[in-house]
Amino acid sequence: MLTPPALSHDAIARCLADTYKLHIARSEFLPLGADVDSAVFRVQANDATPYFLKLRRGDFDRSVVAVPAFLHHEKRIAPVMAPLPTTDGQLSTHSHGFDWALYPFFDGSNGFERALTQPQWKTLGATLAAIHRTELPEALQASLAKETYGHKSREGVRRYQRRFINGVTGDDIVKRFFTFWEAHAEEIDTVVYRSEQLASILLERPPRLVPCHADIHAGNVLAGDNDRLSIVDWDTLVLAPKERDLMFIGGGVGNVWNQPREEAWFYEGYGPADIDAVALTHYRYERITKDLLEFCDQMFDAKASTEDREEGLRQMKSQFLPNGVVAIAHQSYDAIT
Repeated sequence: MLTPPALSHDAIARCLADTYKLHIARSEFLPLGADVDSAVFRVQANDATPYFLKLRRGDFDRSVVAVPAFLHHEKRIAPVMAPLPTTDGQLSTHSHGFDWALYPFFDGSNGFERALTQPQWKTLGATLAAIHRTELPEALQASLAKETYGHKSREGVRRYQRRFINGVTGDDIVKRFFTFWEAHAEEIDTVVYRSEQLASILLERPPRLVPCHADIHAGNVLAGDNDRLSIVDWDTLVLAPKERDLMFIGGGVGNVWNQPREEAWFYEGYGPADIDAVALTHYRYERITKDLLEFCDQMFDAKASTEDREEGLRQMKSQFLPNGVVAIAHQSYDAIT
């Protein structure tokens, strides 16, 4: 959410005092993330201790707070950011139409803004390895979605492809968007086709499912001083092959994490991986497909701001840059064919 919800400082202060016995001096809305149903704040207690507050609107899946708490406290995987409990031991609370979760404030920058050090890459590798090895309690495991290699994103892009056959009309942003799309139409079709082709192969294999963050790109990894590291935003948790996470390492999402030495440092921490190259390649193509669908939806959303649409167009173009996600996915495909 890039604009603050209709929630006053006093309302935030009362809820935190009632639910967490936390008395705050100030609250600051942070315009972060593209999720229109989530809002985040930096709140400062009276003793100057900072906290991170996340509000979610709509259906709330409690596994997004319960699993990180289990990984952090029970499995002692320190870089997993876990929510703080309320006074009655709950990991979230509901108020003012939102589900609230309170976290310690990590002083650092995300991986788009700050390159990880060699020790941080090793820590990230060791952390993901520990998560992938974790046997979740039966109740937590049952609460998570399982990988199905669904075709929702692929069908969504194809609907737009059919819509674009006779051209589109719109403002200047739409015209520039469509010009770029036309210039890359054949490659976009290849991306969607290969994602589906590889999914059909994987559907015939019995997958080994492990807990996956499923959106472990640089924006959800925070780097601090003294080689500290934290993994945040667990809203996309899923039981899937480990390649669901590993595809981000060396995958170039956001035009970072595409350097061989970084990948080597990561696997020093992760250890022997026995990577399924077909699954890794599928997930790289599927991620591009998902992003393309979101860019299209944003471009033709009457409620989207000019700034958001311009940013969506910029991000779509960046995917096709040299050593970007499309080029890296093609390299992965060439390696398996």
